[in-house]
Amino acid sequence: MWRRTWLVFSQAVTVAVAVLFVVLTLKPEWLPGSRPTTSRIALPAPTLVQLPPSTAASGAGGYALAARRAAPAVVSVTATKLARKGPHAEDPRFKEFFGDGDVSPRSQVGLGSGVIVAPEGYLLTNHHVVEDATEIEVQLPDGRNTRARVVGSDAETDIAVLKIELAGLPVIAFGDVRALQVGDAVLAIGNPFNVGQTVTAGIVSALDRKQAGSSPFQNFIQTDAAINPGNSGGALVDERGALVGINTAIFSRSGGSMGIGFAVPVDTAREVMAALISGGKVRRGWIGVEPRDLDGDLAESLKLPVKDGVLIAGVLQSGPAAQGGVKPGDVVTKIGGKPVRNTADLFAAVAALPPGEPTTLALQRGAQVLDVQVKVGERPRQPARR
Repeated sequence: MWRRTWLVFSQAVTVAVAVLFVVLTLKPEWLPGSRPTTSRIALPAPTLVQLPPSTAASGAGGYALAARRAAPAVVSVTATKLARKGPHAEDPRFKEFFGDGDVSPRSQVGLGSGVIVAPEGYLLTNHHVVEDATEIEVQLPDGRNTRARVVGSDAETDIAVLKIELAGLPVIAFGDVRALQVGDAVLAIGNPFNVGQTVTAGIVSALDRKQAGSSPFQNFIQTDAAINPGNSGGALVDERGALVGINTAIFSRSGGSMGIGFAVPVDTAREVMAALISGGKVRRGWIGVEPRDLDGDLAESLKLPVKDGVLIAGVLQSGPAAQGGVKPGDVVTKIGGKPVRNTADLFAAVAALPPGEPTTLALQRGAQVLDVQVKVGERPRQPARR
């Protein structure tokens, strides 16, 4: 009898340990006192927050808990801008037929969304929402209205940082984009068509997506969650209600959502925010080259001994690369000791370098392998994309 009792007891202990191991590995937030981990970066002023412990979804597959956590920190942004004059406004022949009239510039009002990311009043939104704005007003879901000032804006990533002066602000938590996978559930929160705050659900359709003509520093999260005009600058959150992206663009033939929306990953937005708060602008490295991806066919046609790297198709005269000895036809294989596989790697590696500092480029020049020293310049300000 005692052997049977001991056998039952040992089996029960084994099963309990196995269940505990599975829970610790897959769902640690189910255990009392646990907290989901989120990555942090050092910021000059904002205080970032973490989510309290909880399960991901709530109630029969819904995401009410995620929406309740995130929605209070998603605001409506109204930007007043001066309308551009028509192409014939200063044409004397135009005035001859239509008279002088009132040629003073008219005000235009643009609507977008924003996300409160720190209790000190810092907001993330899109550069194109507040670009050239003369006045910005922010309305919170709790009914409060206030003016906002632009801390800084970056056209290359379409991210802007605003600051408001209010107490008791709701703040969204940051998620981990590195853990995001295609097929994960996401919510898009914003103020489309100025109808009030709305929440739409979908999944992650793709990661590291690029749009035609977009900046080399943009790698979007693609989602089928409905993103409509007015959602720009709003939040893309995961099933816990943590911020994973800033909604920024859609692919549409009608102006409305067609199930193809794009969001700036939150890790990119945080890096830009830190730079804008600390220095008012984002400083990126630049060496003045025209790169091209190197594939096997191209390497074979040029009789190159390497198949990995970036072909330099052109070098800006008197630019940093030219002064360092880089020539058209060279293949960059490493920058600062880090391998470079494609143009995206090259742009990212160069942009991360501090302007004014030297770096080493490993080159393949025909059959010759050599290293050159290049003094990194500062990337010129790029014209806004419209």
